[in-house]
Amino acid sequence: MTIRAVVKGVGHYLPDRIVPNADLEALVETTDEWIRTRSGIERRHYAAEGQTTADLGTRAALAALADAGLQAADIDAIIVATSTADFTFPSCATTIQANIGMTRGFAFDVQAVCAGFVFALTNANALILTGQAKRVLVIGAEIFSRLMDWKDRSTCVLFGDGAGALVLEAATGTGENTDRGILATDLNSDGRYGKLLYVDGGSSTGTTGHLRMEGKEVFRHAVEKLAETAHTALDKIGMTGGDVDWIVPHQANIRIIEATAKRMQVPMDHVVVTVQDHGNTSAASIPLALSVGKARGQIKTGDLLVTEAIGGGLAWGSVVLRW
Repeated sequence: MTIRAVVKGVGHYLPDRIVPNADLEALVETTDEWIRTRSGIERRHYAAEGQTTADLGTRAALAALADAGLQAADIDAIIVATSTADFTFPSCATTIQANIGMTRGFAFDVQAVCAGFVFALTNANALILTGQAKRVLVIGAEIFSRLMDWKDRSTCVLFGDGAGALVLEAATGTGENTDRGILATDLNSDGRYGKLLYVDGGSSTGTTGHLRMEGKEVFRHAVEKLAETAHTALDKIGMTGGDVDWIVPHQANIRIIEATAKRMQVPMDHVVVTVQDHGNTSAASIPLALSVGKARGQIKTGDLLVTEAIGGGLAWGSVVLRW
């Protein structure tokens, strides 16, 4: 018998405020056509004044618990992937732990920017495989709208706010790639590329700072590294792009998504795409897409999924799982 970390439930939350591309024309020199052509984004959600990342994550967590038919007391651990935690400390995860009424177990944050959810999912899988937890609530939550430089049209139009969550539960499998649950993972980082995508604030400056990005270079690395990490994870279980039912990618840019799918030889009608409605929600984008994909009826029990993401660091990775 083999222990597998199986998805028990999934959920998401988006702030009420929807901001179409046209609204940004009043803030920065841009157009709806310019944004759509370069990114595929049509609208995004922004958090309300006073609304925090933990608030968004809590709503997504409760939705995932409800989908799983579980209570907070059933959870052993919470991992939150975020770059926009409410405070330097305590962690966003412990705040959410308190919000949902979970008084046992443990909670912590993971910071790998847009790749954060893949890193969090891999850590949750390891906790389950080593017997340190039976059920783990994995959350991606971000409020990137508060990191934007509203004079930089190349970045401020790309990002949005939101949260997604899923519950992983230990289950027994055969050890074959036909098992449900997480089948393979691959994580990478290379700090030499840190200045390609970063926030110019923190303890070094005493300010929150703004997001800075060299878009062309990030695009080049993304197309190359995302397909590579996906193939690496699939190779570990003797599978190829032809075996994949759905790619659920980080939703940063439609051109990156299309290029990665082409390299994996997976048609676009087998890719869950939400970037047009949410923009880039960083660590929240993959769990958001998983939840939306299930709600649409795209993702079904038994489907083989590949999730892959790249973010500041640079950090990138992938997870192969059977739903």
